[in-house]
Amino acid sequence: MEQICLIDKDYVNTHIKKRDRDLHKGSCGKVLIIAGSKGMAGAAVLCARGALRSGAGLVRISAPEEIYPILQISVPEATCVSRNFSEADLEEYQAIVVGPGLGGEDSAEKSELFEKLLNYTGALVADADGLNFLSRHPELKGRFRGNLILTPHPGEAGRLLGQGASEVNSDRVGSARRLAEEWQATAVLKGPGTIVAAAFAPAYSNTTGNPGMATGGCGDVLAGMIGSLCAQGFPAETAAAAGVYLHGLAGDLAANALGEYGMTAADVAAMAALALKETIGC
Repeated sequence: MEQICLIDKDYVNTHIKKRDRDLHKGSCGKVLIIAGSKGMAGAAVLCARGALRSGAGLVRISAPEEIYPILQISVPEATCVSRNFSEADLEEYQAIVVGPGLGGEDSAEKSELFEKLLNYTGALVADADGLNFLSRHPELKGRFRGNLILTPHPGEAGRLLGQGASEVNSDRVGSARRLAEEWQATAVLKGPGTIVAAAFAPAYSNTTGNPGMATGGCGDVLAGMIGSLCAQGFPAETAAAAGVYLHGLAGDLAANALGEYGMTAADVAAMAALALKETIGC
């Protein structure tokens, strides 16, 4: 049986250090979040808050113009940009998150979007409707030039692997490993003891988190946090592992303050800053 490494405070402290005093926002990474649609602006909001609360220097949200007012009121630190961008435009970002609240139906616009993302050379975090698009287009396996990170729950993982969620959960490490190998990606299989796996590397299991995080929007926060850490210069596997630890710890802090029943994804996003403070001391 494969040996599993644990993601704990020592792991995160090994990689994330206190910041230099002379940093500026341009030094802390620029994240593009391609998210949101009519009726699902909240997913983009939560993703952006997760990115900002975990240290990204600049966050931009690429969304339909009709939801700009919601986004700019809810996340004033982020700016809104059009989805009418070129492949060259994408290269100014160190990390891109695609999928939260994007909308579930295929369209010519969405196909064009992913064709552009294939050639992006930075870190690409695919979540939610981004994962669902990929599951319907297996021909895209292995074609992404950048560092692809997949963040599925068991149902989404099952669709990517062509099997059911129960099969995924019956062998979570093996399922994460298959995702990583088939998609040439870092796989983050969410759930109790979230599994992080990359091809030809040890698999990791997270040690933080609680049942109160089983609420809508928590995955959007996680995607933003992982994208933020990638933008700050951490390798994909490190950003994924540290991201799930800090996300889980933020959930634990929220549960301690509010209880598991009443906490929300917005509470987890808010607590991400305290999770970093508790872990690295700043």
